[in-house]
Amino acid sequence: MREKVRDIRKKNNFDFLRFLFAVLVVVSHAYPLAGSHESQQWIYQVTNGEIVLARLGLDGFFIISGYFIYQSLQRSSNLFSYYKKRFLRLFPALFVVLLITLLLSPFIYEGHIGFFKNPEVYTYLPNNLSLYGFQPVINGIFDHNPYHSINGSLWTVRYEFSLYIALSLLFIFRKHHNVKALLLTFCFVGLLIIYNGFLYRFSGSTIFGMNGYEILDLGTFFVCGSLLSALNFEKLFKAWFIPLSIFMAMLSIYFNIYDMVKHIALPVIILSIGFTPLPFFSTFGKMGDMSYGIYIYSFPIQQTLMYFYKSDVFQLMFWSVLISILFGYLSWHLVEKKALRYKNISIFKKYNFFSVGSLITKN
Repeated sequence: MREKVRDIRKKNNFDFLRFLFAVLVVVSHAYPLAGSHESQQWIYQVTNGEIVLARLGLDGFFIISGYFIYQSLQRSSNLFSYYKKRFLRLFPALFVVLLITLLLSPFIYEGHIGFFKNPEVYTYLPNNLSLYGFQPVINGIFDHNPYHSINGSLWTVRYEFSLYIALSLLFIFRKHHNVKALLLTFCFVGLLIIYNGFLYRFSGSTIFGMNGYEILDLGTFFVCGSLLSALNFEKLFKAWFIPLSIFMAMLSIYFNIYDMVKHIALPVIILSIGFTPLPFFSTFGKMGDMSYGIYIYSFPIQQTLMYFYKSDVFQLMFWSVLISILFGYLSWHLVEKKALRYKNISIFKKYNFFSVGSLITKN
């Protein structure tokens, strides 16, 4: 199984796609953070307002995540192993970016009370590490920027982690592949029906601080990715899937019904492109997986550039993309890659905590 997984990774373009989606988010955020509006994006204008780059990037992230997290669950011998891998992928890098942000905050703080007297300073790290206590601001930091937030990108991490939790429920049926595929099918169809027919009833509601619309929208993409993984999409897809699904998406945009078909068309497009080996793109991962680092660092980088230089949209876009890629590279090689080394190391390897006899012998 491991050899097969490695072979698939060598022949796909998903490292590049994740990188591309992260950059799209940075480009898209440049508009509101520079005081403009995302409606100024070319893609927004040519699609009659149905697509913005940030949403396209997020949708792509959740589709790919759903696909490969399902496979990660399949490979996990137990739920502890599964959650350990998920924790190591998200939290070390998240902790570092929050800590760096907090350490640099005093240098740009302009609050009416002292920095160390501001209670929001002390809640910023634990609230954001908890995911569900998401705290985007510390009053006194970036107050006069066009968009008041330190790291607005982090709102999606709680949705991602919540979907990890939801998917883990399938572990009960780990040895029953058909049952899992059937449950994912029912879940996907149910989400599609609710999203397209009853969205107005749920979009304004919240649960654990998460918005009903985002749960349905991002959740449907994630579940579709997991369903296609359960159906072994990488074996089933054909080259003609790409033009057919793109044509379907273009027709839906033309008739202003993209929102109704995107959860079907977009996963097929992205996964088909991902599994079509292309020169350069299929070896992009040799430089490391920079996407998560780009995503979590780009927002404070853009806010800092706006604070010091009051850049216009395209200046902000250019410099923030370059600097975010650098930070994404450093985050992968200095934090994320090192943390992931522990995913297959048992914490019980050195000592058998379940055997009193072995402990006595060692002593």
